[in-house]
Amino acid sequence: MRVVTSLSFLALAAFTASASAQSPAPARQPTPQEYAQRNQQLEQAALQVADLVDKGQQGQVWDGASGITKQLVARDAFVNSVSADRKTVGTLITRTPAALNFNESDGKKLPPGLFANVAFATRFANEKQPVRELISFHLDGDNVWRVTGYTLR
Repeated sequence: MRVVTSLSFLALAAFTASASAQSPAPARQPTPQEYAQRNQQLEQAALQVADLVDKGQQGQVWDGASGITKQLVARDAFVNSVSADRKTVGTLITRTPAALNFNESDGKKLPPGLFANVAFATRFANEKQPVRELISFHLDGDNVWRVTGYTLR
């Protein structure tokens, strides 16, 4: 796997998952090191997304998002929703990684494919307790992980 940073996405992290221009080889299980590297890259990508949101650059997050998100949520609606949520909780104090999980969708409730959710326990100025900050990704057809959502709970 390698990290792909695109200026058109304004430093929104996306990375490939074993993309190859050669003929398909038999599938093999990734090594524990490959899993760890993928997980670390997803966490770093989520931190980059959170940093853009911290800076009020929600539109740039949407610009680099998965086509799934762009079909479901208009740019203005995404920007307004995330901005309103962040305004409510106040400024960032601390952000601590909390969880990373994966879900495979069969296409019934969500679009088909592999999704990853990166959760942080985040302290904000207007909240007494940490808030669950969740950044979601989809492994798009070109084997690049792209943002599908940002939520606070």
